[in-house]
Amino acid sequence: MDIIEAINARKSIRAYKPDPVPRAVLEEILRAATRTPSGINIQPWEFIVLVGEALEKVKQANVARFNAREAPSMGMWTGGNYEGIYRDRQVAMAIQLNELLGIAREDREKRLEWRRGGFRFFDAPAAIIIAMEKSLGTGQLFAIGSVTQTIALAALKYGLGTCIMAQGVSYPQVIQEVTGVSDSKQLVIALSIGYPDWNAPANKIYTTREPLEKITTWAGFD
Repeated sequence: MDIIEAINARKSIRAYKPDPVPRAVLEEILRAATRTPSGINIQPWEFIVLVGEALEKVKQANVARFNAREAPSMGMWTGGNYEGIYRDRQVAMAIQLNELLGIAREDREKRLEWRRGGFRFFDAPAAIIIAMEKSLGTGQLFAIGSVTQTIALAALKYGLGTCIMAQGVSYPQVIQEVTGVSDSKQLVIALSIGYPDWNAPANKIYTTREPLEKITTWAGFD
């Protein structure tokens, strides 16, 4: 698979097989991701890799906090009251996903259970948390986004799928308690990672993209 094929093939995976991902494979993916560019070579990223008992503890604690109605921390993400075309895209995806999952709009319990799945990293056998020093501030979010995309693309070489998710770091105290990571670290974003269950309805979603003509301004061409 060449790089363009990988970009076009990548999608968010929200259901996984239970098969464990070998540590050597995760190391190769992360080693490749460290080649991601960053301004003046700051390399702000740090990785926390969760599998096995550690991941299970995080999943259970996340769900427990959610069930207790503890408000998730948005961290460096403001969320959004999206309007116009941005809201339209968000709604279109939600409708498509709920139809695939058979979740009616008025079925509150099924909607809550789906949210719980996100706090369990969609039951992936591994998760990668991307962190950086809090002192670096928001100026390094571009680099964090870049390394996140690199991981998602590199995973495809090994037949793995990923889902990039702020929900995975919504309760940062849980990850700190399980891993001992310092409070000086900002847990920015998470990826669930594993072998996709292609039979799962959630993985059959296909999100569209705007035509290039609508989002591009060309200048200086004959």
